[in-house]
Amino acid sequence: MSDDNLVTQDSEKPRRSGRAGGRAARVALRAAPLAEDLRPVRAGLPGGKFNPLSEADMKRIHEAALQALEEIGLSQAPASGIEAMTKAGAILGDDGRIRFPRALVEDMLSKAAKDITLHARDPKHDLHLTGTNVHFGTAGAAVHIVDIKTNEYRESTSKDLLEAARLAQHLDNIHFLQRPMVCRDIIDNFEMDLNTIYACCSGTTKHIGTSFSDPSHVEGCFDLIHMIAGGEDKWRERPFISNSNCFVVPPMKFAEESCIAMEHCIRGGMPVLLLSAGQAGATAPAPIALTIVQAVAECLAGVVYVNSIKPGHPAIFGTWPFVSDLRTGAMSGGSAEQALLTAGCAQMHRFYGLPGGAAAGISDSKLPDMQAGWEQGITNTLAGLSGLNMVYESVGMHASLLGFCLESMVLGDDILGQVLRCVRGIDVNEDSVSIEAMKAVCIDGPGHYLGSEQTLKLMQTEYIYPTLGNRMSPKEWEEAEKPQLLEKAIERKNEILHKAGNMIDPEIDRAIRAKFNIHCA
Repeated sequence: MSDDNLVTQDSEKPRRSGRAGGRAARVALRAAPLAEDLRPVRAGLPGGKFNPLSEADMKRIHEAALQALEEIGLSQAPASGIEAMTKAGAILGDDGRIRFPRALVEDMLSKAAKDITLHARDPKHDLHLTGTNVHFGTAGAAVHIVDIKTNEYRESTSKDLLEAARLAQHLDNIHFLQRPMVCRDIIDNFEMDLNTIYACCSGTTKHIGTSFSDPSHVEGCFDLIHMIAGGEDKWRERPFISNSNCFVVPPMKFAEESCIAMEHCIRGGMPVLLLSAGQAGATAPAPIALTIVQAVAECLAGVVYVNSIKPGHPAIFGTWPFVSDLRTGAMSGGSAEQALLTAGCAQMHRFYGLPGGAAAGISDSKLPDMQAGWEQGITNTLAGLSGLNMVYESVGMHASLLGFCLESMVLGDDILGQVLRCVRGIDVNEDSVSIEAMKAVCIDGPGHYLGSEQTLKLMQTEYIYPTLGNRMSPKEWEEAEKPQLLEKAIERKNEILHKAGNMIDPEIDRAIRAKFNIHCA
């Protein structure tokens, strides 16, 4: 219903005049930047209002996970990991599997870091992983870019990664950047790892997540990281990159090379994401609850691993299981089951009081279409409402993680704005339920709330408005020459990239380029 339909015909002329002033005031208010604490949505809003698991359910999952660790254990740990974990109290069996007594797990949980902060190079982007604080970001390591002009997939490049980082820097509802794609234009794997870090840091000052294709690359990459930080001491004070580490190969096996890379990262002061990414019905059990059990068991093993090396080292409990379409075995990351699985994992993070991360926002659609919209909207909303600290893969991911779309990343920022508004919930306080505003309008006023003091005061702090989403009437839409959503996304992407610059100091950048083979122009 338009504003004109909210006033009576008898008072149409004088109220049009009043509304013109009200519209001007609203436009002026919308143009003025809000202080961070007044914004209707922002990083770290507390969620936790959606709980698919009861307290009894969580205890049963916990008990089953402990039983799995004691009776099944994990195989294929590297020698260094075996030494650290058995010294802490794990048991190496004749079958080569490491089993974890309940008392050991409970002891390591008591030592594990809680309420951690993932630093950014710009402190205003620091992520405080405490309680049910929610943060959305990228991830996924796609091998293709979705070209929405041609509707084709091509191999992703270091330039694409740099552009994704630059978009993340300027999209308010994307709070961190974990490598969303692979630099397929770089053949040498060490150079690929280096350039991944460089492209991300060049594009954004928000927190970054990366991984290493080989443990031997970690030391050289730390040389680059120390240069960007301004020295190893400054890096260790505020580590702005975390290691996304698939330390397990589900079901219940350690990934030897990833574990060794993780050990190097721990000693280098880098926070780690303990990532367990089984697929229900394939590398994880078909029941959603048992899938959570396996992911929890694997991540608890990771907690023991990390804290046996360095007690209290910052680690994210990354129960990150996916869902299969059991008709074909294909991943279905945009499904309702995925949304429930992620929300259930978020509850288990809270059960242990550990900072947690999982996946949402993945689309199985190949393009940013209606299917992508509902898949991203539903899974991100449930993840946010469940109080998941780190929501990975929340924007841009298509074809069940095989493709990344820059325009979809821009559109996803709008989706996340609406999701965060749902996470924030309804403010019920003395002011918000006072009937004085109703009295002023109904008894002494114009009979509507348009332009009222309360409406103007709350229009920016209570409501969020889409940047690209179209709320025009059909008539206004026609007069504006029928703008299309994807066309607007392309425009905004190009506007951001046009103004984006290098976020690394020029002198440091020259030194980096003199020392390393940097592929980004």
